[in-house]
Amino acid sequence: MIFFKNDIEKLIPHRAPFLFLDECEIIIPGEHGISKKTFKEDEYFFQGHFPNNPIVPGVIIVEAMAQTAGVVVSYKLRDYKDKSVLFMSVNKAKFRKPILPNDQVSFEVKIQNKVKDVYKFSGTCLKDNVKVSESEFSAMITYK
Repeated sequence: MIFFKNDIEKLIPHRAPFLFLDECEIIIPGEHGISKKTFKEDEYFFQGHFPNNPIVPGVIIVEAMAQTAGVVVSYKLRDYKDKSVLFMSVNKAKFRKPILPNDQVSFEVKIQNKVKDVYKFSGTCLKDNVKVSESEFSAMITYK
């Protein structure tokens, strides 16, 4: 199932200018998903990162992976109210090639493990089917 921005906003609390997903396909709820984002040339961070040589900051790439995982898990927990996603760690982050204005990328995340309310995911970022970044990260999801 594919979710677009309006649906994504029902699953995670992120909003513009800090929502970095245009769409997200949930492959296995709670476990696996792929999202897409086109980084337009008027994104706020390009003004300062870097003038005359704009590239997407690495922290935003990792954040987009985490947001993808948030959608994947939040969909599985959609019947619970008052969900909060709390980033806990980032490990093994690697950045191989820059993402430039107007590049479309995909973020694929897969669960590695879950202990109580803590989820650990691995993520990759692809541009033109070439891996440009990867990371492992964990987050705690609280809900009522």
